[in-house]
Amino acid sequence: MEDSKSALRAEADRRRARLSAELGVAAARRLAARFVNALELSADQVVALYWPIRSELDTRPLMEMLTARGVGVALPVVVGPARPLVFRRWRPGLPLVDGHFGIRVPPETAQVVRPDVLGVPLLAFDDQGHRLGYGGGFYDRTLEALRADGKPAPLAAGLAFERQRVGWLPAHDGDQRLDVVVTDHDVHWTGKDDR
Repeated sequence: MEDSKSALRAEADRRRARLSAELGVAAARRLAARFVNALELSADQVVALYWPIRSELDTRPLMEMLTARGVGVALPVVVGPARPLVFRRWRPGLPLVDGHFGIRVPPETAQVVRPDVLGVPLLAFDDQGHRLGYGGGFYDRTLEALRADGKPAPLAAGLAFERQRVGWLPAHDGDQRLDVVVTDHDVHWTGKDDR
């Protein structure tokens, strides 16, 4: 199965790069508006997003929109191989530092928080809530840990270009389903209650 996922990743990565070049910041702004309209968020909640790398859909317009509404924002931090991510509070103007894989993250002095909503990057998604990631398993491990810690599970929200949607993706036992995928054109709820 991993060989087929590798081939799917390569093709999905090429597709996303084309979409990013074609649609860019306009798509990111449309997604931000859909996200805040679809999810009822309050100022006491925290939304964990990702700092965009490569051709990932740009989350910065959404980060700005959420903070303008008083909603807390956090960014993920890789703390080690095969470990769940931790989330540090972000605010506009906060100087970021280089983390693992060259990803920009809040400094160690930033508050560690538990997100109410977890924005998840992806290469492709299907209507069953499966996502194709980069293969490191960081988001799957993180969602598994957050869903098993006895506290209310965060809403797992994939963030994508609409044209990253595919008919079907292979999944195995360790893959964590998304509750919703928000795109630049739609909001796809994935039947989270039948998990």
